[in-house]
Amino acid sequence: MANIDRKPSIYMLNLLHVLPPFADEKDLIVNTIVEVSTGSINKYEIITESGQLKLDRVGYSSLAYPFTYGAIPQTWDLDNDPLDIEVVGITEPLVAGCIAEIRIIGAMKFIDGGEVDDKIIGVLAGDKRVDHIKSVDDLGEYFKTQTKYYWENYKALKKPGTGIVGEFLDAKEAAEIVRESAARYEKEYKPKLAD
Repeated sequence: MANIDRKPSIYMLNLLHVLPPFADEKDLIVNTIVEVSTGSINKYEIITESGQLKLDRVGYSSLAYPFTYGAIPQTWDLDNDPLDIEVVGITEPLVAGCIAEIRIIGAMKFIDGGEVDDKIIGVLAGDKRVDHIKSVDDLGEYFKTQTKYYWENYKALKKPGTGIVGEFLDAKEAAEIVRESAARYEKEYKPKLAD
């Protein structure tokens, strides 16, 4: 599990700014803070400045998340938020706010309201049930169809046509998106942090 290289404190640490993005870069395992569990229509988000979990919105339709969803710490995507990650193949729902180590299997290019909002895709690193899944292709065409449908329609009742799904990428390309987002965090967001 993710170890925090900090002395104990009476003050709560914001894990978005304390945990590294990679738990094990060689094996493409990232730290993830879970925000939404599979089957929810509620959209929870971690408040970047404080680290608390906030109900961002209730979904505008009955379209529920078909995967667990979270954020990768110490990353900054082009939409001015931490990099998003979909976690697939979950047997038991994960608790919102928990930290999980996720093995990257790919990514999905995504534009949301004109902004780049790419999605890393992964599986639980320690779950033997998903050891055989090495790429998004291992999930089958239906996974791609379902994921594309979700992202193109999750805001359809509020802002139709704002979600545009691009190509699916392999694990190495996805890891490069994580590295780029980590470099962007270091350059653009970390200097704003208070001591």
